[in-house]
Amino acid sequence: VSPTIKNVLIDEVVPGKHISLKFQATVMAGEGDAVIKVLEDMPKTNKGGYVLVVEGAIPTKDGGVYGVFGEKNGKSVPMAERVEALAKDALAIIALGTCAAYGGIAAGKPNPGGYTGTDKFLESRKISKPLVNLPGCPPHPDWFVGTVASVLLLGLPKPEDLDELKRPKVFYGNLIHENCPRRAYFDEGKFARKFGEPGCLNELGCKGPVTHADCSLRMWNHGTNWCIGAGSPCIGCCEPGFPDLVAPFYQKLDDANMPTIGKLQG
Repeated sequence: VSPTIKNVLIDEVVPGKHISLKFQATVMAGEGDAVIKVLEDMPKTNKGGYVLVVEGAIPTKDGGVYGVFGEKNGKSVPMAERVEALAKDALAIIALGTCAAYGGIAAGKPNPGGYTGTDKFLESRKISKPLVNLPGCPPHPDWFVGTVASVLLLGLPKPEDLDELKRPKVFYGNLIHENCPRRAYFDEGKFARKFGEPGCLNELGCKGPVTHADCSLRMWNHGTNWCIGAGSPCIGCCEPGFPDLVAPFYQKLDDANMPTIGKLQG
């Protein structure tokens, strides 16, 4: 069951340890210069002792003016400047959501704001820090809280705990296709031709065969349902290049992109 906001902010995530959230615009009570000072003081007062969580893609074009984060000396401060300053002295960084991880919808063509994901942004600024990507549009709350709890309990993830895209294997280690309840239809060649019909949703554009996540096992809204359970094809929101590379959402994947799960590779 997904944790509530109370569980995350007040309760112990693991015995004896809890999250000390210093800055999050949606849930924090403070505002204005006082909270911006907390943000700016973090690298000075807790250098190397905090985890930076990035939400949203980072705009880089035209000096980063398409996304700003508070003011300094009466002028707006670009998000890119904030991320760079905080990332340099962070213990580690979590990119929360597909936009933060890869650029996502904001970085879709023609991308006039020059939006980019955290990994590419850090590379462009020559910042080398442990990074964990938690993509999803939106990401499941369990993926985030589970990752934070693991850091509190066991320390930073080891390289073998992450896949090649720096995603935790415990959440992103398998394809949607592997655990899909409609998988038997796929194996039997039974495909739905319109929404509401029984059968595999491949012909209706399902991206489950190329999407890594545990949605089918974890489900959403406290385990109520998930995309395919509600009759919708998976749209591949956890993968790099979303949404451009998986669009149109309801168009069948090329057969060349279909994996041969459970079959020997020739």
